Amino acid sequence: MTRIESRQNETIKHLARLGREKKYRTSTHEMLCEGEKMLDEALRSGAVIKTVLVREGLPANESVRLAEQRGARLFQASDAVFQAASDVETPQGVIFSCVPPAWDASSLAGASRVLLLDGLQDPGNLGTILRTAEAFGLGAVVLCEGCVDPFSPKVVRSTMGAVFRLPCVQLPLKDAVQTLRQTNELPIYATALSESSVPIETVDLARAAVIIGSEGRGVTQAALELADRHVIIPMTGRAESLNAGVAAAIVIYRMTL
Repeated sequence: MTRIESRQNETIKHLARLGREKKYRTSTHEMLCEGEKMLDEALRSGAVIKTVLVREGLPANESVRLAEQRGARLFQASDAVFQAASDVETPQGVIFSCVPPAWDASSLAGASRVLLLDGLQDPGNLGTILRTAEAFGLGAVVLCEGCVDPFSPKVVRSTMGAVFRLPCVQLPLKDAVQTLRQTNELPIYATALSESSVPIETVDLARAAVIIGSEGRGVTQAALELADRHVIIPMTGRAESLNAGVAAAIVIYRMTL
């Protein structure tokens, strides 16, 4: 295991940039992950691990050694140097980079329950949605225009490994709707606070695609026009709307009934 002494080391700067810059992640075809559990998930999924950085004083466990056997470069660094590679205040003992999953339109083939995200911006919400969708066995989640990068470190942490297992396809909304409607033969619903919306429990979501809007503006007008019907989650309290992650979780649960 190679020891890194300086925060200016190229490997440290590379890992730090992966955590900060979407363009850099895209150009290098790598993503940044943290923690032994996430490394386990990445290895089980068959992800290509490129670089593993271990905090000084921690032994190289089985996952780290397995990553090395599969071709990853192993490094060790002191707390101060290790911290420079992390994007969190209290980093875990392992940081690594890997090749992100390559999901495309073909990943939607055969999917019967799909969530489409329209401009979702909050990394925590997206991570929660991906984790929930994977837990309930959805076929895919589609990220349409304006969505946060699914491979940013905060999203990846929030998914608890689901980012490696659940097809997370990035497609323009119009293209996604066309594919799901024509190829998968799914009805398209949009969640909306409008007069035309019907209670979500009155429609059959066992085979369907549902559009969830952004945290601030909800579903866009373009998305509403593409949908076959508009649905609403009935609420009896005084709140005007739900957090996007919570709304998506309710929709996902309804899709499994």
